[in-house]
Amino acid sequence: MQSHEVDYEIHGSEMQLVEVELDPGETVVAEAGAMTYMEEGIDFEARMGDGSEAGQGMLGKLFGAGKRMLTGESLFMTHFTNHGHGKRRVAFASPYPGKILPLNLAQLGGGLLCQKDSFLCAAYGTKLGIAFQRKIGAGFFGGEGFILQKVEGDGMAFLHAGGHVIQKKLNGESLRVDTGCIVAFTPGIEYDIQRAGNLKSMFFGGEGFFLATLRGHGTVLLQSLPFSRMADRILAHAPSAGGSQQGEGSLLGGLADLMER
Repeated sequence: MQSHEVDYEIHGSEMQLVEVELDPGETVVAEAGAMTYMEEGIDFEARMGDGSEAGQGMLGKLFGAGKRMLTGESLFMTHFTNHGHGKRRVAFASPYPGKILPLNLAQLGGGLLCQKDSFLCAAYGTKLGIAFQRKIGAGFFGGEGFILQKVEGDGMAFLHAGGHVIQKKLNGESLRVDTGCIVAFTPGIEYDIQRAGNLKSMFFGGEGFFLATLRGHGTVLLQSLPFSRMADRILAHAPSAGGSQQGEGSLLGGLADLMER
């Protein structure tokens, strides 16, 4: 199924949103809750799956949507269609600070594999599926589990990543990466997990017990601030977790706490 051709514009620097321009009859599909605003003439509908299962019947749609649930995503996706006259725009925002990545799937060989929570939206006709990790080490210790999300098509897809994003091209080389810093990679890349050095480095090095190894021929997209890392720091410094209340002022912060109690 050929994807709809959509135009877009990305706004902002660290808290970005992507504004997608739809011609009459064009549709963009997005994760539930990602929409920020939409212009008059655009209607939205929650549907089972991404719409690429057209003609497959209810059983095919259930199977496609069920595969998405294995990645922890919603059974339904939201379809935004321009039913007005002339061009209309709908915008989607990243759920945490970082970058929105516009990717032309046709230029990436028709698809890529990404972390299960990195997909934001895509042109109608894009197929969203799953890819099982073949190696048990990657499944148990890779951070993403046995399952990655597969995005296939020939149109535009938009991913979101935390912090700054860097693109690496591998031509037979290998790259060792913190497992949470991987956003996506093309199918020509092999993904595996290896121990992070010796026992001393694993326990006291602060880099975790395992690192991801990426090798092969293709493109890798990496993020500098995975959401899981940011959440861990917030929880570690929250008062309820025993962290200190830095930045509130030692005297005034203490008085505020006493007044609340």
